[in-house]
Amino acid sequence: MRLSIKAFILTCAIFMAAVVFIVGIVNIYVEGYGWMVLQMASSIYPGYDAKATFGSVIIGTGYALVDGAVFGLIFAWLYNLFLGKKR
Repeated sequence: MRLSIKAFILTCAIFMAAVVFIVGIVNIYVEGYGWMVLQMASSIYPGYDAKATFGSVIIGTGYALVDGAVFGLIFAWLYNLFLGKKR
């Protein structure tokens, strides 16, 4: 069964963005929560700083949305490519 590339892109993008957004928002209210996750994201995304501010959360969420979409595209494309060669 082939993957819908569009559906997989949207799923991965929304999931990654939701994770960064939720961890970032909780980090604002609970000091130190998810600090390692946010530090990892700041090491990957240029211009993103893992500070406990709403602006930082929005920037990280935007990066995660794009990152998830790219990952979803590559994964679904490769999956469908290998599935097609099997037949």
